[in-house]
Amino acid sequence: MCSTCGCGQPDDHVKIVVPGEKDINKGQPDHGHDHTHSHTDDHNHHGHSHDHHDHTHSDQHGHNHDHHNHDHHHDHVGQDHTHSHDNRQLNLEQDILYKNNLLAERNRGYFEAKNILALNLVSSPGSGKTTFLEKTIQLFKDGPEMAVIEGDQQTSNDANRIAATGAKVVQINTGKGCHLDAHMVLHAIQRIEVNNNSILMIENVGNLVCPSMFDLGEKQRVVIMSVTEGEDKPLKYPDMFMSSQICVINKIDLLPYLEFDLEKAKDYAMRVNPKLKFFEVSATSGEGMDKWIDWLLAQTQ
Repeated sequence: MCSTCGCGQPDDHVKIVVPGEKDINKGQPDHGHDHTHSHTDDHNHHGHSHDHHDHTHSDQHGHNHDHHNHDHHHDHVGQDHTHSHDNRQLNLEQDILYKNNLLAERNRGYFEAKNILALNLVSSPGSGKTTFLEKTIQLFKDGPEMAVIEGDQQTSNDANRIAATGAKVVQINTGKGCHLDAHMVLHAIQRIEVNNNSILMIENVGNLVCPSMFDLGEKQRVVIMSVTEGEDKPLKYPDMFMSSQICVINKIDLLPYLEFDLEKAKDYAMRVNPKLKFFEVSATSGEGMDKWIDWLLAQTQ
């Protein structure tokens, strides 16, 4: 939303694409109206209008009232109106989050009714989310069916990779948006059939800031960081780690080649959120993935 992160795309910039299908958005309702922000009208709501400066009118007694000659003309030089803008920004942010949370609860009710385990995977770009997801699907062959929602600003590259594993997948392209929201997820699950007693993986847009504020209706949020990012990631982006229940530390196969203190990274994360559960994995080599798969299976039971 524009008052928080600057993202604000027209409706037609949010696309929902199923790999192998064409014209998937034709005739569909818009998927991004919650993110459309126009500032052209904001200045019409500051409590008064400035259009009356140039007119002259007479009262019922015939007295002329010329605003140009009046001593109390509306000269705003030196006055501070920042409080009005701040209030407007705060109200806009609260309104957008309120609407999102209502839709998130709708999604959550749908998932609970169908016994769908929905997980929201969040991380910075390059942490290995998609590779981690591919490996999870490959190792989860004996578990419940898994469907995937992919979130990126552009391209269906990640959705195509997931489709190659045989899992159901739909791609959300957010345009200029830097996060998924509950409205996008609502429409995405209408594009693919997510069966009862299954798992839905939502791979969010790579960003450790704004996705932390948007509830998608997920059961749990999984934040993924890699050993190539530095131990202090949780301290730099505390809101994301605070709002997550699971922390996956990926690319541990690279530890011998990096100056990365695994225990220090976990300690920093625990300072932000003492309730975090950790999984140390290498999605490339498969190291540590067995514990993650066991946990995932346990959640479905």
